[in-house]
Amino acid sequence: MPLSDAIPALLVLADGTTYRGWSFGATGTTIGEVVFNTGMTGYQEVLTDPSYCGQIVIFTYPELGNTGVNPEDEESAQPQVKGAIARNICHRPSNWRSTQSLPDYLKQHQIPGIYGIDTRALTRKIRMFGAMNGGISTTILDEVELLEQVQAAPNMAGLNLVREVTTSKVYEWSDPTIPAWEFNSESAANIGESFTVVALDFGVKRNILRRLASYGCRVIVVPADTPPEEILNYNPDGVFLSNGPGDPAAVTEGIATTKALLQSQKPIFGICMGHQILGHALGAETFKLKFGHRGLNQPAGLQQRIEITSQNHSFAISPDSLPTAVVEISHLNLNDRTVAGVRHKSLPIFSVQYHPEASPGPHDADYLFEQFVQAMQKARQTTTEEVR
Repeated sequence: MPLSDAIPALLVLADGTTYRGWSFGATGTTIGEVVFNTGMTGYQEVLTDPSYCGQIVIFTYPELGNTGVNPEDEESAQPQVKGAIARNICHRPSNWRSTQSLPDYLKQHQIPGIYGIDTRALTRKIRMFGAMNGGISTTILDEVELLEQVQAAPNMAGLNLVREVTTSKVYEWSDPTIPAWEFNSESAANIGESFTVVALDFGVKRNILRRLASYGCRVIVVPADTPPEEILNYNPDGVFLSNGPGDPAAVTEGIATTKALLQSQKPIFGICMGHQILGHALGAETFKLKFGHRGLNQPAGLQQRIEITSQNHSFAISPDSLPTAVVEISHLNLNDRTVAGVRHKSLPIFSVQYHPEASPGPHDADYLFEQFVQAMQKARQTTTEEVR
């Protein structure tokens, strides 16, 4: 698109910093927390990840939209971000899987974006001063007027955004990873049994459900406010706590439900928001990170083994608040030493802060799904022996 046809757009941060560029996607005004993602690939998965609900994402990779979009790469039914920020935008994608350009896709779903700004400078600012609210507009080009709206918006801390992304009804997921993308078929085939998993949906990604199905799980996805009694009525072999957006401390129903489920002593596996909610249920606290972790190359580990992981979160578990008598740290983020994984010392309960389903990202942590299935397998054998 020639710049003569481009629509001017304005980005204003809560501290008054302004950037002028050009519109892509929908026109109008949007306000959210401005964060950055350092991934070089996977922009469609990022845009449709429910964990980004309420946020405007800066893409640090300078080219966006070159491969277009397609239905297979969506992590939910539509984009979940409030807006997108890019250096350069491709309006005419080139890829055999592409069915639509990125600007047209965002326009279809009423998501505004701004491009043509210095995303390096903007990212450095967020790193230095922390994530903050911001606004993108094509209709309000007066900096003071847009700043007033940005400063009136609520901060992310204290927000329960799970209710905006959780499913409204119970459904079953049965689609595994398609054969062309399966990278661990031998491990999945070795399981040999089928297990029922109830997934508590705080904003679950489709590829997480695919990985569970690939390991032979019958997955029943339930709303985030489902009572523990109803979850246990499905007689699950295990419970999965999904990723999701917002402040985990504000998801009080999910915390209370998880605390009750701990009493069942069934295997529990949590990812991202699920990890944080499990931490709260165990008695720990969470805190907001300065600018969060969002990218595909976050190193995590503890002893001898390092995993390169995909991460997307604003909050972390406070290590000093963990009840060390019952739970231990299994992984640390090796960039800043924040808690990246916990494990119960006596029960088959564990969680990680990162996204092991690799959508987008590396496959290093896929073994965690296998560990969850093995925990359910062991629990089933124990129950059978007790009955005998």
